[in-house]
Amino acid sequence: MPKTKTSRAQLFGIVLAGVLMMLQSPVISLAQDQQEQDEQDPPSVVARMNFAQGSVTFQPGGEGDWVDAVPNRPLTTGDNLWTDQGARAELHIGSTAVRLSSQTSVTLLDLDDRTTQLRLSEGSIIVRLRHLDDGDLVEVDTPNLAFNLQRTGEYRIDVDSNGDVTNVGVWSGRGEVTGGGYSYTVVAGQSARFSGTDQLNYDIAQMPRSDDFDNWAFERDHREDGAESANYVSPEMTGYEDLDDYGHWQYVAGYGTVWVPTGVASDWAPYRNGHWAYIDPWGWTWVEDEPWGFAPFHYGRWAYAGNRWCWVPGPVAVRPVYAPALVAFVGGGGFAVGGGAGVAWFPLAPGEVYVPYYRGSRGYVERLNVTNTVVNVTRVTNVYNVYNSNQRNVTNITYVNQRVNNGVTVVSRDTFVNARPVGRNLGHVDARQIAEAPVERGVPAQPVRASVLGAGAPARVRPPQAVINRQVVATQRPAPLKQPFEQRQATNIRTVQPAQPQPLNNQPLNNQGVARPVARPQEPARPAETPEAPLSGMPRPEARPQRPIVAPRVTEPIPPEAPAAVPRPPQGRDNQSTDNRQLRNNNDDRGNENRNSQNGRFSQGWSHPQAKPVPPVQERNAAQSRDDENKFRNWQQQRQQAAPPQRERPRQQEDRSKPQKQN
Repeated sequence: MPKTKTSRAQLFGIVLAGVLMMLQSPVISLAQDQQEQDEQDPPSVVARMNFAQGSVTFQPGGEGDWVDAVPNRPLTTGDNLWTDQGARAELHIGSTAVRLSSQTSVTLLDLDDRTTQLRLSEGSIIVRLRHLDDGDLVEVDTPNLAFNLQRTGEYRIDVDSNGDVTNVGVWSGRGEVTGGGYSYTVVAGQSARFSGTDQLNYDIAQMPRSDDFDNWAFERDHREDGAESANYVSPEMTGYEDLDDYGHWQYVAGYGTVWVPTGVASDWAPYRNGHWAYIDPWGWTWVEDEPWGFAPFHYGRWAYAGNRWCWVPGPVAVRPVYAPALVAFVGGGGFAVGGGAGVAWFPLAPGEVYVPYYRGSRGYVERLNVTNTVVNVTRVTNVYNVYNSNQRNVTNITYVNQRVNNGVTVVSRDTFVNARPVGRNLGHVDARQIAEAPVERGVPAQPVRASVLGAGAPARVRPPQAVINRQVVATQRPAPLKQPFEQRQATNIRTVQPAQPQPLNNQPLNNQGVARPVARPQEPARPAETPEAPLSGMPRPEARPQRPIVAPRVTEPIPPEAPAAVPRPPQGRDNQSTDNRQLRNNNDDRGNENRNSQNGRFSQGWSHPQAKPVPPVQERNAAQSRDDENKFRNWQQQRQQAAPPQRERPRQQEDRSKPQKQN
């Protein structure tokens, strides 16, 4: 009898365990599906080239052709920039500014919500890092070292023309250099010179006196530090720093504080003075001509109030999510423009839900909307469901700006896909017909190669081939290179079969000005939209604690010819504690334990045509340790004898940098 009871108990236990596993499986599967969808969502950040002086050329990721760079084009992973002799350029990634000196080659190896990985194969850059979240990686990779920025501050990195000498200077902040089998800390007030490739030799000294490039960068910083617009938008909104010079803030009933552009024509309308480009992974992207034309066209909403257009930004206390163009498309190709099918769109108004025409989870759609306008999450869900229903047109949602006089813009499909200036090629339409046209679920146009390269003239100058082919070393594997446009299939556009174009009354819009032509590259398409996923939480506040130090990957280099096709593993962020007042070897016993504990994660081999893994970090022998100590003591003596800061900076900037410095 006891044996029978024991058998029954065992059987009951087996059945109960099976039931629990069955109940747990959907939860695990749902979590896995959500994680996969989140990983497939496009990044919420991009870079913007907001300033160019002299000959600055651009190469879209995956393409072999170089074209003249034009401000306001969104830049993302894989894109390349080159400043020729006497040229300068400035990039912004949220609140971070990256400034390029003459004859400088920079590649965005990886750019997403947590990673900013730059390839500097030649030349000089100055980085002003204003914000760093827990877990973020900001890294500059050069031919002989990887420099990891560990704190907010101001940094300069220089690479000589041969690619075997890198100078790292830190005015404020702190960073870690990894290369040649060793790791070093560079702190505020130090300038470190690293020479060699397989083995690094280094020297440290005080920061040198400022040159023209330094002074120019600090003047730009001082201007941004005093921007009034930072009172009304998140500082992580790329492009806000130019709003002060081209408009003013005022209060409008029903919308709150809005920004109104000045110096525009009376019949000016949003999303009209520029062109469309195709930029992967978002697809069709608006590129505005005006020098201020970035933030108001990728964040917030536009409203028509008081007989003029005003821009209404989203919440200030969140990090905004970038959008390629906050518009809705109408008509489905049913408009005849210039003897062919047309494409029409209008700007979304405050509170209206933007549903992307590219791939993105429902959680992504929620984040995209609640960070860029005041909207109820339930409304986001309802509109999302309508757009993802089987109906081709959206007829049960009312859009304010579709019925605003001069609010809808129409061009021929040829103008749209070939990145031609919209303002010069406007279609003449009947306002009543277009106001009643259905809103489309997708964009009725497929990209062509001109959509990717844009309308920019072929570049007259480009980096030397040796610079283009030069590899850098990195602690993290960059994103795989993009394929050329011809090898990619446009699978992420929701295409619709256009109706037979019907001629409309030749009733021109209000007098339209001529827009300046702007060159914009464009990119290929992505897979179809993912299934619905549970809504995610509200966006995180912009203020974040500082991230932990990143341990270098201990992986032997692999020949660059090997393709980098495997997905990248999750990147670790390892806490380490190091003395921030000296340049010394970081490879102490604790550091070794941290790195060795990650060998299973970092030992997976990888290769990339533009980057290779740093060699494994080694123990330093007694002689090397003594040499480190002597160099540090010499630097301390120089510091004590030298007059404090040899570089004059604006008072406001100096005050803001004091909390960054360590005593």
